[in-house]
Amino acid sequence: MAQVAREELPHDLMIWVLIVSEMLVFGAGLWAFLAVRITDPPGFAEAATHLHPVSAGIGTILLVTSGLFAAIGAQRNSARWLLLAALGGLAFLWLKSHEWSSLIAAQISTETHPFFTFYYLLTGFHAAHVVAGIVILAIVALRRRSAEISAGVAFWHLVDLVWVAVFPVIYLMGAA
Repeated sequence: MAQVAREELPHDLMIWVLIVSEMLVFGAGLWAFLAVRITDPPGFAEAATHLHPVSAGIGTILLVTSGLFAAIGAQRNSARWLLLAALGGLAFLWLKSHEWSSLIAAQISTETHPFFTFYYLLTGFHAAHVVAGIVILAIVALRRRSAEISAGVAFWHLVDLVWVAVFPVIYLMGAA
């Protein structure tokens, strides 16, 4: 039975172990954020007013679009599309760096409020995954080996999926 299920999974089993484990880590972080938020809804709502939800929404569009570019790159074995996907990740990081810079300039840190402890941890950990994904996309674009491209694009979709979960919890529910 397990062998049949394994044969239906695309890519190497280890990429799926990585993807599932990363989803569990981010899921635990988001659950912890929500659990702590229950203890201070007004404080979380006030803290969220310092964020830039429009910029984060644009970042979401960039990441989802880059996921489309990565899928096209995998389908066509095209370095151009894979590098466009990586460029979308760079644009996302540029937007995120502006938000972090404005918060740091306002002297908002992990010590300011529990909201920001989770904000910096979750968005920083996600940004590290974006950086890793950009590097992976660049490497597989240069090597152009179908199995590697497929696994690299699967990782990039993890980056997209995680942000699609982080964005509403931090930026939309945080302010509610």
